[in-house]
Amino acid sequence: MGKLLYGSSSMEVEFDDRALMHLQIVISAKLRRQECFVFSWRDAFDVGDGRSSIWMHSSIPLYFRYFGSRIPAINREWIEALTISANSPGGLHFSDEPGANAAAHGGR
Repeated sequence: MGKLLYGSSSMEVEFDDRALMHLQIVISAKLRRQECFVFSWRDAFDVGDGRSSIWMHSSIPLYFRYFGSRIPAINREWIEALTISANSPGGLHFSDEPGANAAAHGGR
């Protein structure tokens, strides 16, 4: 499991390495264009099984830490789905990988 660390308080959110790589691509593209947005995800059962959201802004420290050393394969369909979500008024909502490979690779 990789981790997204955000802000000076070192908020940590765990995602599967493959999911984290896809999130990194989408989040980095938005922040590179100086676009701030809300990022939401469903919490794991062990932390309450609710939902969480954070305000993503380029001035706030952001760190992607991966458990494994290999770069996961990229699913362009997943990138597109996450990008559409990120560009919506509600902001980026993490969703599981679409398509037949989702079960094989896991997700959050």
